[in-house]
Amino acid sequence: IKNQAMKIQVGIITVSDRASTGEYEDLGGPVLKEAADGYGWAVVAEALVADDKEQIQRAIREQIAKGAHLVLTTGGTGVAPRDLTPEAVREIADRELPGFGEVMRIESMKITKNAILSRNLAAAVGNALVICLPGKPKGAVECLGFVEGAIPHCVEVLAGVPTSC
Repeated sequence: IKNQAMKIQVGIITVSDRASTGEYEDLGGPVLKEAADGYGWAVVAEALVADDKEQIQRAIREQIAKGAHLVLTTGGTGVAPRDLTPEAVREIADRELPGFGEVMRIESMKITKNAILSRNLAAAVGNALVICLPGKPKGAVECLGFVEGAIPHCVEVLAGVPTSC
């Protein structure tokens, strides 16, 4: 008898200097929350932080402490000098999961040639999966969709749920 799939608890972090100061509205967080709801996941934490490694790391740790099995970041994955999200995650990661970023870039290249500049990645941080998505709301939701199928199994393995593998 297969166990019923666990309810994935999600944290969402928008990484943006300008949105964090109120210069413009956070659009990425709300569209990711809508996408998570559409996948049947429960959003348990949300944050809006500046492009700052310590703030990003603190927000990830806080969301994991609140029970997030999956933390989605949006923003800070480009090539601008302040785009530091991948570096922030790598510093606290136990293991990087390169397939997520590879798939997101390959599939995004079918949509825009600038996808080659994206530094999307995923990593295990403790018993949670952290996925760094683009800052553009449409790109963040598209990239999440490209990898969504692998997320439930990955989250269950990281959480220590017995699986068939």
